Amino acid sequence: MAYGGFGGFGGGNLQQLMRQAQKMQEDMTKAKKELEESDFVSSVGGGMVEVVMKGDKTVQSIKIKPEVVDPDDVEMLEDLVISAVNDCIGQINRKEKEVLPSIPGM
Repeated sequence: MAYGGFGGFGGGNLQQLMRQAQKMQEDMTKAKKELEESDFVSSVGGGMVEVVMKGDKTVQSIKIKPEVVDPDDVEMLEDLVISAVNDCIGQINRKEKEVLPSIPGM
């Protein structure tokens, strides 16, 4: 049984598949760059703590309202900061799954 080209693909089909794969790679690179440059904001504790992160998961800023700073309850402030950071990471992860396909190695 004879097969034409590579694995049944004619030369034109193979070239078309290569172009499509290259375009997909370019689109994914663009989407990843846009994601990494996007800002994600989380505000917790009724606005007492706000965290801004980039899509590459680097913290850009943390704002803490003075009235939440209680020297006798540092744990509450720590919990609010952790909650805000984790919320931003969750937002980024959800957006990442939305805009980037699940391809191994990507």
